[in-house]
Amino acid sequence: MWPRIGGLRTLELGTPGELRANLNALVLAGVKTATAGLLTDEYAAENEELEHVGERLVLVDDQGGLVGVVEVTGVEVVRFADVTWDFARSEGEGDRSIEEWREGHCGYWARVGFPVDDDTQVVCIRFRLVSAGDGGISTGDLGT
Repeated sequence: MWPRIGGLRTLELGTPGELRANLNALVLAGVKTATAGLLTDEYAAENEELEHVGERLVLVDDQGGLVGVVEVTGVEVVRFADVTWDFARSEGEGDRSIEEWREGHCGYWARVGFPVDDDTQVVCIRFRLVSAGDGGISTGDLGT
């Protein structure tokens, strides 16, 4: 089960360290408005349900500290080969083509122990930043 903060599921982007810091910065800057996960290796293995439209997630840093809150605006499960350029571009990570996105994500997932192929089921999540601040939010109602 994924960690919770204030009753909300957390969103840990990438791997700890420089990658997570960079991805969090892209979200806070409004550049990154989507992320992708693997249905079997990340959701099923953790016994987690898919996110749903309207759900709020807590964006966290390497120590599990709150960086911001995002609201899910779309969720779709597609084959790796069927991820669209529109979605890939919304991840905001600087890919210049869908082929570059696929190569980068295939390499990333292989490095973390989850090799993918064209038929691997990918969870494509779109979101919008709803709150952020210097050092994140430490108190208050995260659901509003």
